[in-house]
Amino acid sequence: MFTGIVEEVGTVRRLEEDQSIHRYQILATVAFAEGVKTGDSICVNGVCLTACNVRDDSFQVDVSTETRKCTTFGTSAQEVQVNLERSAMPSTRLGGHIVSGHVDGIGRLMVREDGEGESVLWIAIPDNLSRYIVSKGSVCVDGVSLTVNQVEKNRFCVTVIPHTLKSTTLGHLQPGTEMNIEVDLMARYLERLMQDRGQAT
Repeated sequence: MFTGIVEEVGTVRRLEEDQSIHRYQILATVAFAEGVKTGDSICVNGVCLTACNVRDDSFQVDVSTETRKCTTFGTSAQEVQVNLERSAMPSTRLGGHIVSGHVDGIGRLMVREDGEGESVLWIAIPDNLSRYIVSKGSVCVDGVSLTVNQVEKNRFCVTVIPHTLKSTTLGHLQPGTEMNIEVDLMARYLERLMQDRGQAT
């Protein structure tokens, strides 16, 4: 489990690939990498991946073909910056919201409105995710926990504060950029409960 509070921005490099698995190297600071051990779950741009071959300032991850299909790993460049977060512990403050690292779909930045320090981002999402996005609810965008401001059909907007713009990759996003979207888990559970309730009555 993660919280959507990014610890730092790293750089991902593609190392090798075969028919089913693609291996990447994640470059990070020594301070971050020293807290990572083989087998740990790391949230990389919103995707939960397992760390291996941990070194002083890097670690590697294996990405399956299925994960590449449903996340931006399938279209990312050779070297790209990514948001990093280690998995939460019982003592971790839940500063964002509960994030599983299981991406629900790929969104696309449609409009960016920069104001005095903050930015408003309008993000288009697949039609099947629209029902899970609500005003003032939570959404995870490239591993960042954000609050939804407004919803219009198959798009929504969020306001990103100066600190988040500086400490995550969101500060560099431009219209047309694809991003990993995870809807609030509570919305999915509520939908399932309502479905079960309907079948029982």
